[in-house]
Amino acid sequence: MSGEPIIEMRDVTVPSRRHIETPSIEGVNWTVREKDFWIVGGLQGSGKSDLIFMLGGLTKPLCGSYTVYGQDMTQHFGDEFLPCRLRMGVVFDDSRLLNHLTMAENIALPARYHHDLHTADAGEWVGELMKATGVQEFAHNTPSVVAWHWRRRAALARALALRPELLFLENPLRGLDGRQTAWWVAFVKQLARGHDLMRGRPTTVIVSTDEFRPWRGAEAQFALLEAKTFVVAGNTIPEDDAPLTQMVVGGGT
Repeated sequence: MSGEPIIEMRDVTVPSRRHIETPSIEGVNWTVREKDFWIVGGLQGSGKSDLIFMLGGLTKPLCGSYTVYGQDMTQHFGDEFLPCRLRMGVVFDDSRLLNHLTMAENIALPARYHHDLHTADAGEWVGELMKATGVQEFAHNTPSVVAWHWRRRAALARALALRPELLFLENPLRGLDGRQTAWWVAFVKQLARGHDLMRGRPTTVIVSTDEFRPWRGAEAQFALLEAKTFVVAGNTIPEDDAPLTQMVVGGGT
């Protein structure tokens, strides 16, 4: 085992993010431990985004037991959950940057808000984050004039601003070319092992994906989503006689 349990789910029903009373995934039994690296794969409509939304604290499970760092996440979210939530970072598929702020201001926002830092005080750290994610040339641009794949990297930089212990990535490779895909896979693997930005501390990472192929050799654990079920596949991608694996690894839609 990697370490102490961080996420524990017992018979959890994940809601649809669009229709919160509608089940998206049912009967999830899953334990994520400190320093784990998970890749969760499924076809379009399988519930990957719904799972990331719930993991990120934006929705609550419809039923079951769900704890993060020992906190019961089935209850209403209040100030008592803030210390737990500050240990987590989320990168959404659509980046969710604020268009009235520059890229640098977006990345600085968590540190400024939660650490009460002025822009100048956060500048050096933001510069490190932007350099590491390759978006420094866009520092003074607003997101609306920057290509979407660079916005997604800026969203990653923002998610790392508080040096989270637990990181959720919603389908980060969607629509990327080979070069961008290779960058993301290498960077996420480094985070899982211990990146300099995180002072060398391994980050617990959960990634959702349409396709497993880019993550081969990532030294991750794999899980599958199909027909509203969550199946832990272990440390290697299942053999091709598994129906979902045939579709996902083969790149089908």
